[in-house]
Amino acid sequence: MVKISFYAADHVPGGKLTYSIIASKYLGKWIFVRHHLRKTFEIPGGHIEADETPLEAAERELKEETGAIDFKLDCICTYSVESDDQVEFGRLYLAEISKIGPVIDTFEIEEIIFQENLPEMLTYPEIQPFLFKKVTGNDQR
Repeated sequence: MVKISFYAADHVPGGKLTYSIIASKYLGKWIFVRHHLRKTFEIPGGHIEADETPLEAAERELKEETGAIDFKLDCICTYSVESDDQVEFGRLYLAEISKIGPVIDTFEIEEIIFQENLPEMLTYPEIQPFLFKKVTGNDQR
């Protein structure tokens, strides 16, 4: 069973932050990406590299996965995902994108879609609805 917990945006856990996830809006629609090895969609994001902050990772992942050029990025919260006695922490961001170009990371990202709600086929269905609800304030499934 997976347990999702939310903390203040500036919370620094005892362990390190692993992920930056970016709920992204463009022209009033949410952006979801599909990895080339999967048939499911996910909220843009990825691992925080050793030499970058969570915000730098969020900016990098947003640009690489969505093609975002001009955007406003706000930190919503720190979150944790606990399963099988393991806990990983990440930061959740909201991006309001005003200008978009081609996807940079075509090695990983096969497709991006623009939707008003979460897609039905999610890569991480036990996690992403909770993160999306935290950003939007309501359950949009």
